[in-house]
Amino acid sequence: MLAPSSPRKFTLFSVIAGLALLILGGLFWQSLHARPLMPDVTFTNLKGERMSSQQLRGKVLMVNFWATSCSTCIAEMPRMVETYNKYHAQGLEYIGVAMSYDPPNYVLNYAETRQLPFHVALDPQGKLAQAFGEVKLTPTTYVIDKQGQILKRYVGEPSFSELHTLLENALKA
Repeated sequence: MLAPSSPRKFTLFSVIAGLALLILGGLFWQSLHARPLMPDVTFTNLKGERMSSQQLRGKVLMVNFWATSCSTCIAEMPRMVETYNKYHAQGLEYIGVAMSYDPPNYVLNYAETRQLPFHVALDPQGKLAQAFGEVKLTPTTYVIDKQGQILKRYVGEPSFSELHTLLENALKA
């Protein structure tokens, strides 16, 4: 036969165990939905200006890995320019990172003849591509929020209507 205090002990134990499971479940759910942070990197644009990921915090950022030899990159570039022009005044920054195999003179020529309005950076040793998760395919575009969290990674040309919605929401936040 159980002592009179046993049901209370069992109830208290059940409540504590239930709370512990709830907390652990919440932490597990949060870990599944936590967004990765932008790597701690420094970009150097074609003018020699350096921009660190820390300096870019507080802005919505697109980082687009591309190559002059990539037909999809070249095809999407006018839409990327339109996207930049549409959202830059609202706080969007954009860095086009040329892949390590792209000859710098090709990149410079492309950026100048197309009058690209955003920063274009070289990645001669491939360190930026490596820091962003071994980027191998072009185009690969990252959308990063004001806190430095990666919101989306696009491999290939993005759906621009989806991209614009994502940017609008990130810029409002």
